[in-house]
Amino acid sequence: MDSAILTVLIILIVTVVMLVFEFVRIEMAALLCMLALGWTGVLPPHEAFSGFSSNAVIAMMAVMILGQGIAKTGIMDRFSQAILRRVGTNKSKVLGLMSLSVGMLSGLIQNIGAAALFLPGILNISRRGKISASALIMPIGFAAILGGTLTMVGSGPLILVNDLLRNASLAPYRLFSVTPVGILLLLSGIGFFLSFGKFVIPDSTPQGPLVSEQEKLVAAMHLPNHIWHYTIPPNSVLIGQTTEQSGVWDKFNLHILGIARGKNVEYAPWRETKFEAGQELALLGNEEDVIKFAFVHSLMLQGQAYTFTSLHDPDHAGFAEVIIPPRSELVGQTIRKFALRKRYAVEPVMLFSKGKEIMSDFSDHQIIPGDTIIVHGLWGKISDLKASSDFVVATPFVVRERDQSKAWIATLCSLGAIGLALAGAPISMAFFTGAIAMVLARILTIQEAYQAIEWKVVFLLAGLIPLGIAMQKTGTATFLAERVMTLVQGGHTILIVLTVAVLSTSFSLFMSNVGAIVVLAPLVISMAQIGGLDPRPLALLAAVCTANSFILPTHQVNALLMSYGGYRNVDYFRAGGGMTVVFLFVVVIVFYFFYL
Repeated sequence: MDSAILTVLIILIVTVVMLVFEFVRIEMAALLCMLALGWTGVLPPHEAFSGFSSNAVIAMMAVMILGQGIAKTGIMDRFSQAILRRVGTNKSKVLGLMSLSVGMLSGLIQNIGAAALFLPGILNISRRGKISASALIMPIGFAAILGGTLTMVGSGPLILVNDLLRNASLAPYRLFSVTPVGILLLLSGIGFFLSFGKFVIPDSTPQGPLVSEQEKLVAAMHLPNHIWHYTIPPNSVLIGQTTEQSGVWDKFNLHILGIARGKNVEYAPWRETKFEAGQELALLGNEEDVIKFAFVHSLMLQGQAYTFTSLHDPDHAGFAEVIIPPRSELVGQTIRKFALRKRYAVEPVMLFSKGKEIMSDFSDHQIIPGDTIIVHGLWGKISDLKASSDFVVATPFVVRERDQSKAWIATLCSLGAIGLALAGAPISMAFFTGAIAMVLARILTIQEAYQAIEWKVVFLLAGLIPLGIAMQKTGTATFLAERVMTLVQGGHTILIVLTVAVLSTSFSLFMSNVGAIVVLAPLVISMAQIGGLDPRPLALLAAVCTANSFILPTHQVNALLMSYGGYRNVDYFRAGGGMTVVFLFVVVIVFYFFYL
């Protein structure tokens, strides 16, 4: 055995052990592997560090930036809202629909791009539907990988295998030649997680569901947290009255969070705001009080009020504790005189003063230093309170800016990147062009683009890519493949099919899937010719099975989603092991009976 091959095998084994048992962080294992290849002389420095300039890494960074731009414009917010309206918070239905959607998209664009585009929507659905993110992210990521087998342009190996077939004077496959097996793989993957997901997917919240700061505040203060929606009919006695005249605060102990007519919404309306026929109201309070108020004023209950979607979204609105400091302009005044609603468009819900809790109308209560007011409103409005020296906002929150006016530009940038990729441009060039277009269009600042990149993923891929180069350059990949293939030559056809599938699967775990098909295709074609088989289906099988990369988070999609789902290597080994078996079973049966 050549010394270079022995060295690469040792580095490969040590790297795999570190990745599986997590002796060090996964990206550190990759970087140590990269350095070992350089210090042992297997690769010169420029090749050892070539992973940082590889197309895969550049493409990964680009799709992260594109995903952040899509998220910032709120496109995926609306998508997730549509999903929740259609399937509610049923985890199985959400998982099935999202997996099918991302899988179908992966048949047209690179799976890493599809996963990145769907990630903001997945996280949004997790927050809105109170579904553990870890229960959704891994299955949907696997669906993105499986979806890459739907067409001959769905993944790099499938695109490349046609060129390799032409080089061997064999006819290439058509666009949808792989679709039957791709559909079965996608449906099988979705079915696997729907049936066994609860046994193999880790729960990121083993001690019970995470309790948000909002939930803690609602529970501690016994705040009403259900928002009721009513419409004012033409015969309502409420028409022409102001909010104060209606007695909504003092008589009914309710709070009006918003009044809308069409798309125009007035949040926390001022006490002099008058009611009109056709307006929609968002009321906060106890059910008995709301029903009484609606009965007295002949209001019509609304089942859904999408006008007030932001009020229901914890990313956009919620409760906040506001403390009055000694130097505040509000000290010595009342909320009525200060016109808190008119100035800041937030609704005061509760007051703590001198140790007393006041939930009824406290508009005329004289404010003293140290008083605490619980307000409800949009985070953007509460951030105005926070910026003022008159208030100290004690509740932590993050304002998630959504510039929907640029949603069409973000969509155009993303579709343009996809179009360039479909037209034949390298995925790295296509998606990085789209990412830079988003920065130039001011959808993202350059600083936001930097922050969108998950550097852990970048270092993981950059560290492992040189290992694939070393395996090809030193002949290690060929050495391993030939040793295995000699064991099955002359065996039953289904054994040969299984061997090719297992080899492709194994190679895809430790090197790029493109590298794997480059190494395997010539060997598979030769093996088929020796065994008297048609080499085209076996080459296609090898290309399909390079997508069977689930046991370790080395696939680009898994690497991207790992930190978002809070997964460990052992989580991929457990869930990916089952998925790998399902994948092998489907492809071996389908290729043996229908392709060969």
